[in-house]
Amino acid sequence: MDEQSPVMELVHLLRAVTVEFDLLGAEFAAAHGLHPTDVRALIHLLDAARADTRATPGWLGEQLHLNSAGTTALLDRLERLGLVRRRRDTADRRRVLLEVEEKATELGWAFFGPVISEIVRAAEGFEAGELETVSRFLTSVKESTGRTRSA
Repeated sequence: MDEQSPVMELVHLLRAVTVEFDLLGAEFAAAHGLHPTDVRALIHLLDAARADTRATPGWLGEQLHLNSAGTTALLDRLERLGLVRRRRDTADRRRVLLEVEEKATELGWAFFGPVISEIVRAAEGFEAGELETVSRFLTSVKESTGRTRSA
């Protein structure tokens, strides 16, 4: 591969952005006594809520590639910290649903709000068509990375 090609420059830039996000996530975790997996769990649960997905312990374990004992320990820890709540599904009392507590959302916005604001400000400098292209590219990268990771 030609390391100087525009495509490889995008690959390296995407890697650099990923490292920055990882560092930011690690700072957040350290500041709040969390493990990086705790942060990933909270992100998955917040994404599930935005997508109107019913998050269960089994679902979360699949997302994080954790076994049931690991998922239970993680949820116990997040619940003890007041960041996540388990509740019975009213439609099926055998099922437990997971919800992110307001405290977790407030902590997240307090810490990540400034970077989100900066990203929004940067994105506002792009035309709608350019944003669509970026979105299509990032979606394709996410899907191809997922296929490679799962293989």
